[in-house]
Amino acid sequence: MSNSANGLIPATILTGFLGAGKTTLLKRVLTEAHGQKIAVIENEFGEENIDTDILVSDTNEQIIQMSNGCVCCTIREDLRTTLSDLAAKRRKGELTFDRVVIETTGLADPGPVAQTFFMDDEIAESYLLDSVLTLVDAKHADEQLNTRQEARMQVGFADQIFISKSDLVEPSAVEALIHRIKHMNPRAPIQTAHFGEVALSKVFDLRGFNLNAKLEIDPDFLKADDHGHHHHHDHDHEHGEHCDHPHHHAHEDDVKSFVFRSDKPFNPAKLEDFLGAIVQVYGPKMLRYKGVLHMKGTEKKVIFQGVHQMMGSDLGPKWMPGEKKQSKMVFIGIDLPKDVLMQGLEGCLA
Repeated sequence: MSNSANGLIPATILTGFLGAGKTTLLKRVLTEAHGQKIAVIENEFGEENIDTDILVSDTNEQIIQMSNGCVCCTIREDLRTTLSDLAAKRRKGELTFDRVVIETTGLADPGPVAQTFFMDDEIAESYLLDSVLTLVDAKHADEQLNTRQEARMQVGFADQIFISKSDLVEPSAVEALIHRIKHMNPRAPIQTAHFGEVALSKVFDLRGFNLNAKLEIDPDFLKADDHGHHHHHDHDHEHGEHCDHPHHHAHEDDVKSFVFRSDKPFNPAKLEDFLGAIVQVYGPKMLRYKGVLHMKGTEKKVIFQGVHQMMGSDLGPKWMPGEKKQSKMVFIGIDLPKDVLMQGLEGCLA
C-alpha cells in the first residue's frame, strides 16, 4: 500500500465543550459546496446529532449517504472498527469520500482517539491524522475550565482552537480567555468563530499533527516565559507560571505547558533513556509533546512528538548553513513536574 501522503485519508478530530457549537460547525462544513466528500463519524453520545434534514434517509443504517455526497455514520462499536470498515468500503468503491471528521462527545479526552491513528498498523496505513480541533465556548469557558478537567485536557490537546460565542461576552473577557488558553497550550493557534463560520482552510489540511520540522510556539508565551530578560543564557529565567500579567486569573490550571530550549546538543542515548522513563511514569498525564532537536552525531534535525505514552521520532531536514542549532521542546500536560523534566533534560545534554 502506498504510504505517501496522497495515498492516505486525512482525518480530523473535532472536540470541544458541550454546547460550544461542534454540530453547527460540522453542519456548515458538510453543507457548504466545497466539492469535498467528507465522512463524518459521530460518537453516538453526541448531545445533538446532525440534523436528519441534511441526511438522505433516516434509516437504521450505520452509514448514511448525504444529499451532497458526504457520508455520515454513528459509532456503535469502537472507532477502530468503524475506521477500518470505512477504508475497506472506500477501497472496494462502495463509498467515496476524501477525508474523515470524527466528532467526539463533549466530555471526552481526545487522547485515545488520537492514539488509534498511531497504535494500529492497519489504521496507520489508511489514514493520516491531520489535526485535533477544539471548540471553546466563550460564554461558559471559565466555569467549564475551572470545574472540568476534560475541558482543560481538550484545550491541551488541540492543534487549532476556535472560540465560539465571543459576541456574547465583553472583548476584555475574550482577551483574558485567550491569555489563559495560551498558558495551557502555546502551540495551537486560537481564532474566534461565529456560528461555525470558519474558513475551511483553517479546518482541514492543517498538518498539525505530523512530524514536521516546525515547532510553532506562541511568541507571547515565550516572552512571558523569559520575563523580558533577553540575554541568551540557556533558559535562566523559566518562571512562566509566576509572571504577573495585569490580567492574571486567580485560577491556576492543572493543564500547563512549558518549553525547554538549549543550544548544546543532546546525547542521543541519554535522551532516549530519559524520555522513555518519563513517558512510563507520566504518560497518562502527558497530553501532547513535541520537539525539534539538535542531536550530537547528526547533521539533521531530529523531530519527536507524542500523545500520552505513544512517542515517535523522525529525522528531519539538515540544519541550514548559518542556522542556529538549537533544541526546542514543548510539553503540555496535567501537573507535570516541570523541574524534574527540565533538570532531567539538562542532564541529557552532551
